Amino acid sequence: MNTDIAIDARNVGKIYGSGAGAVTALGDVSISIKKGEFFTLLGPSGCGKTTLLRCIAGFETPTKGSIHLSGTDITYDPPYQRPVNTVFQSYALFPHLTVAQNVGFGLKMRGAAAADVAQAVDRVLALVKLEDFANRLPQQLSGGQQQRVALARALAPEPQVLLLDEPLSALDLKLRKEMQSELKRLQAETGITFIFVTHDQEEALTMSDRIGVMSAGALLQVGTPHDIYDRPTTRFVADFIGETNFLEGSVEDHQVRIGTGDLLAVPLEGETGPVTLAIRPEQVSVTSAQADMSGKITDATYMGTDTHYTIELKDGSPLVARIQSKSTATFDVGDTVGVAIDARAVQVLKS
Repeated sequence: MNTDIAIDARNVGKIYGSGAGAVTALGDVSISIKKGEFFTLLGPSGCGKTTLLRCIAGFETPTKGSIHLSGTDITYDPPYQRPVNTVFQSYALFPHLTVAQNVGFGLKMRGAAAADVAQAVDRVLALVKLEDFANRLPQQLSGGQQQRVALARALAPEPQVLLLDEPLSALDLKLRKEMQSELKRLQAETGITFIFVTHDQEEALTMSDRIGVMSAGALLQVGTPHDIYDRPTTRFVADFIGETNFLEGSVEDHQVRIGTGDLLAVPLEGETGPVTLAIRPEQVSVTSAQADMSGKITDATYMGTDTHYTIELKDGSPLVARIQSKSTATFDVGDTVGVAIDARAVQVLKS
C-alpha cells in the first residue's frame, strides 16, 4: 500500500439510466492523487469531472470500480462517514446565522464541544483572514468574503481531502484572480489535499501541482502544468489548453513534410506515416528574411504586451504567431514574411 496516496480511484465508471437511454458520465477512470497535493480536474462541461468529484465525495455511487482514501475502500461509505468536505459553486451559507455560526455549524452537528468549536472557528477564520467578520451575517459580506466563509466552514473539521467544485465561477475576474492565490496559499498552509474542478485552463495552470484533463468521461492526460502545456499527448489536450496551431504532415527522411511542401526537422520518436504538429503561437517567429516557411499576414492584432499575427501559408493553412510588442520588427497585413519555428517546442501527435 502506498502511504503517499490520498485518493486512489480504480477503474471508476458511472452510467445514468439504462438501455437505449443510458448515459455514460465516466468511462473507466483510474487516477491516484497524492497527499498534500493541489490536483485539478480540468475539462469542458459534461466531460465527467464533477461526476468523479461527486463519487469521491460520496454523493454518487460508481457503477463500477472503487475509490480508496489513504488505502481504505470508501466506495460505498455515505458522505458523512468520509473525512472529506466539499465546497460548491453556490456558497450555501445559512442567512440567519453569523459567519462564526456558519463556520462552526458542521462541527456542532457532529457533537463537538462548544470550546472546541470556538477554537476551530477562530483558527480557520484567521486562516482565511476574516476574524474581524465573525459576527456579521452573510448578506453583509461581499461575494469573495462569502466564498472565504464557505472555505472556512469546509476546513474547520480538518478533512483529509477538500473537494472544490468550480467554487470561483460566480466571482468577477479580479476577485477570481485574488481567490486563486488565496486558495493556493490555504492549501500550502494547511497541507490538506485539494481536488479542484474547473473548465478554466488558466486557472488550472496557475494553481495546480498536477492536472488531469478529461473529455467525454475519459481521463486523457495527467501531469504537471508544464507537462500539460508543453507536452500534450493528444490533439484534444493540445487544443483545449491554451492556443495551438496544428499542421498536418507525414514523416519523410526523419523529418516532417507539411502541406506547403516544406520539410521541418522536428523531434521524432519512431513516428511514421501521417502526423499532426502542435505548435504554440509563442514558438513561431516572424521575419523578413528567408526561414522554414513563408506566408502572407492576413491579420495583425495588438494585445498590449503581444501582437498576434495570423499568417496564411502557401497551401492556405492559417498559422498564428504571438510576438512580444517590444520587438523591433513590426509587420502589416499583406506583408509576405518568413516563418521560423522552434523545433524543440513542437509536439508530434499521431494523426
